[in-house]
Amino acid sequence: MIVSEAFAGKRYAVLGLARSGLATVETLVASGARVVAWDSREEARALVEGKAELGDPMEIDLSGFDGIVVSPGVPLNRHPIAMRAKIAGVPIIGDIELFALARPTLPPHKVVGITGTNGKSTTTALIHHIIEQAAFPTVMGGNIGLPILSQPPLEPNLHGVGVYVLELSSYQIDLTRSLDCDVAVLLNITPDHLDRYDGFEGYVASKARLFAMQSAEYDAVFAADDASTREIAEKEWRRRGDKPKWHIVHAADIDPATQLGWPALQGPHNAQNAAVAMAVSKALRIDEPTIDNALVSYASLPHRMQAVGTHNGVLYVNDSKATNAASTAPALAAWPAKDGKPRIHWILGGVAKSDNLDECVPHFGNVAHAYTIGEAGHMFADLLRPAMAVDDSEMLSAAVRRAARIAQPGDVVLLSPACASFDQFRDFEARGDAFAAAVAALGSTGD
Repeated sequence: MIVSEAFAGKRYAVLGLARSGLATVETLVASGARVVAWDSREEARALVEGKAELGDPMEIDLSGFDGIVVSPGVPLNRHPIAMRAKIAGVPIIGDIELFALARPTLPPHKVVGITGTNGKSTTTALIHHIIEQAAFPTVMGGNIGLPILSQPPLEPNLHGVGVYVLELSSYQIDLTRSLDCDVAVLLNITPDHLDRYDGFEGYVASKARLFAMQSAEYDAVFAADDASTREIAEKEWRRRGDKPKWHIVHAADIDPATQLGWPALQGPHNAQNAAVAMAVSKALRIDEPTIDNALVSYASLPHRMQAVGTHNGVLYVNDSKATNAASTAPALAAWPAKDGKPRIHWILGGVAKSDNLDECVPHFGNVAHAYTIGEAGHMFADLLRPAMAVDDSEMLSAAVRRAARIAQPGDVVLLSPACASFDQFRDFEARGDAFAAAVAALGSTGD
């Protein structure tokens, strides 16, 4: 784990003891800080007994604390800890800010920070893969993988300094004040998480803060395919002066024939992800042959356009991480109709984030049949029937079985729900695992 003298002798309260909270306690205690920790769950509190004091930040005297470290899941616009911290004059921060504060005490390194509404995980993993192929020391963390504080500090090797690759949600950026990325990335912005912000403008402003924290001489990469990303790029251009290290990319920069050679990076959304990853890799001075080979060898993340098997000539794809219509739309575009025949058997539904699927409409012609599930199933079934055949399946396992009966060789059964999972599943990972299990239950996953 990361240990830093930056925290020695300081006092922190930690609210929330899930993975990142536990890693935060371990790092701070090992670094010589005094830590008061709390979680509403008794079993979570038991994990830090003997390491940290137990105390609820909503009840203890917060004066003199250097920070209150909260989980990104804490809604600062509604949780009373925000006002209590403000009255006490104590900053509310997250584990990414602690990492930023520790950076001056770590071995020489670079940080790549990636944000955006859709594609963050794939782009983060792809950049990490390219850096690994270039033989640089590297880890990825933030909103993906292990908490960054729980990972060992990177030591430079003969190839160069270590590179930390961080996927950053807007919630994590909200809790960060001083992360100065060597390369900062914005993929795209579409409406999401609006219950946490003062409208869409507040959400956009949260994303923009990643660049406001960055030194003007460092590299910034923008996938300028949407108006909000272009607006942030233009503002940053003006702020940084005449000669910023600027990289503007588009999905259209990628040659479709070349993209066909990247098995795990199909579809227009992955063209954007690849264009960004290539720009970041070049900013890190990685040579083009290494980048090219890494794009070919990259394997999909679980639950993001992940092929989980074939059955009777039909490909089954787990895209459970697509929890809104904007992130589902690229998946529907990835398998266009062939010889005029639509090929996708689309499984969707769950807890809807809106009452429409507007972003998906341009790709309805690629869908042979839809299978709706979960809380939003009936609503989406009614919405889709004028455009395609629909089976209101209700349960995921039933949808898989019915799609298997109808799909023909060469078709694709695609779980891309455009919804959150919390009506029937613990999280999107559990939903994706259930899909893979249902596919496995069909029989052999090999032809």
